[in-house]
Amino acid sequence: MTNSSSPLGVVFDLDGVLIDSHDQHEESWFALAREIGKPMTKELFKESFGMRNEMCIPNVFKWTHNKAEIAELGDRKEELYRELLRSRNLDPLPGVLDLVENLKRSGIPISLGSSTSRKNIEVCFQSTGLDLYFGPHYIGAEDVTRGKPSPDVFLKAAEKIEREPANCLVIEDAHVGVEAGLAAGMKVIAVTTTHPQESLANTGAHLIVDSLAVVNAEVISRIIGG
Repeated sequence: MTNSSSPLGVVFDLDGVLIDSHDQHEESWFALAREIGKPMTKELFKESFGMRNEMCIPNVFKWTHNKAEIAELGDRKEELYRELLRSRNLDPLPGVLDLVENLKRSGIPISLGSSTSRKNIEVCFQSTGLDLYFGPHYIGAEDVTRGKPSPDVFLKAAEKIEREPANCLVIEDAHVGVEAGLAAGMKVIAVTTTHPQESLANTGAHLIVDSLAVVNAEVISRIIGG
């Protein structure tokens, strides 16, 4: 149960929004490609960013279409990723701690909807201290059958904090994530961590910012109400 006073809710994406583990994701994909002797380029990685492993392994990297192999490769990539996360300090992105503090004081509950696995989310939360703000309110790849751009992950994240989709705002950095937020019937703020402003301009996002340092409960309330 959430005991927050506001009828509004905010659903965050993880990578590129709360943290930047872009480099760890990239390194782990390249390490896996070397392990299995498959091709990998920075362009392919960029195209895959924000997608679930079962989408990008067959459709973007074109490594295999065998479901068992896809699952095995995906699991191995996440192992490599978590090893990298644990070996380095991970800090929340600029403005994140101020924003989650501000939302807490404003009585607006927060939740997380990510394409990554729950194990990854837990490692990220523990290493940044964000678990203190989110608690059990997060949805990972295992919790939905359809990944972004389907809205499922955000709809379930809103359920976690008992808020109506129409009263929620999603904060995203990826095109598929913006699309998923809009498909969920939510307002969307896009952050230019991963993609430049001009690339996000036609996504339908209600606001595009370079940093969450310029976002607060007042800005969010205005967008949801507006």
